[in-house]
Amino acid sequence: MLKEFKEFISKGNVLEMAVGLIMAVYFGAIVKSLVDHIIMPPIGLLLGNVDFSSLKAVIKEAAVVNGVDVPEVAISYGLFINTIITFLIVALAIFLVVKGYNKMKDNMEKKKEEAPAEPPAPSKEEVLLTEIRDLLKQKK
Repeated sequence: MLKEFKEFISKGNVLEMAVGLIMAVYFGAIVKSLVDHIIMPPIGLLLGNVDFSSLKAVIKEAAVVNGVDVPEVAISYGLFINTIITFLIVALAIFLVVKGYNKMKDNMEKKKEEAPAEPPAPSKEEVLLTEIRDLLKQKK
C-alpha cells in the first residue's frame, strides 16, 4: 500500500494539481486585496464616501443581557458585493487564461498541419528507370 501511494503521489499530474491549487489560493488572495483595497474605495467615494465592507442591514442591535455581551445580528450585504466583484475578476482572469491556452493550442495544431509532408516515395517506374541508369553507368 505504501508503494502504491508513493507511485500515486509521484505522478506528474498530482504535483501539477498541488502547484495549481497553491497558486489559485494566492491568486485569490491577490484579487481579494485588489477588490478590497484598490477597486472598492474609489467606487465608494463616487457613491458618497460609502465603505462597502461596512454596509449591512441590522436585524437586531448588539446588547448586554445579564452582563453578557450579545453581538448584533446583521446581513452584511456590502461584504457580499465585494465577494461578487472578487468572483467576477477571478472568473475573467480564468477566462482569459483558458482563452489564451486554447489559442496557443490551436496555433500549435495548425503548425503541425502546415509542416511539410515527406515527399512521396518514387513510383515503380522511377525505381526501375533508376536501376537501369545505374546499370548502364556500371557498364561504361
